[in-house]
Amino acid sequence: MSLPVTRKAADLTVAKAEEGQYLTFTLSGKMYAIGILFIKEILEFGQLTTVPMMPEFIRGVINLRGAVVPVVDLSARFGGKQSDVTKRTCIVIIEVLSDEGRQDIGVVVDTVSEVLEIPASEIEPAPAFGARIRTDFIRGMGKINGKFVIILNVDKVLSVDELAVVGQAANLEAAQLPEMERHA
Repeated sequence: MSLPVTRKAADLTVAKAEEGQYLTFTLSGKMYAIGILFIKEILEFGQLTTVPMMPEFIRGVINLRGAVVPVVDLSARFGGKQSDVTKRTCIVIIEVLSDEGRQDIGVVVDTVSEVLEIPASEIEPAPAFGARIRTDFIRGMGKINGKFVIILNVDKVLSVDELAVVGQAANLEAAQLPEMERHA
């Protein structure tokens, strides 16, 4: 009868150990991190199918074992320009929760660095200013070898609902643009 309790305790121990592990990657020369529990896999940047009338930060979709997975360019999502594709560019497949359940979303990153252990004691709260990205996108600032790594709040950065709203707004702007040009 103690076996199920032991198994649950072991599962909790593993979960707690993984809580401090982060996949680090670079984007426009800056180091970012995402908790490894969100990461499903890392793919070489490949053929994307572009989707018309999407916001600039939606690079397109990929076929991942028969499933359509949207691909977000994090650099553009943070308000910058789209990432330049190099031989080190990757697509990190991340699992996020939405109202419909779990959904996979790909994110374009310049390079994947490594998986690092960042103890909770080495994570500072998100700054109120000074970051190039929205503060609600930042879960915290991890200290590694005297440098900061921005730990992303995946639920905010890749909020399926927010991405849909932004996409609808971009579609509305695109639809209104020809009409506005006719009146100009």
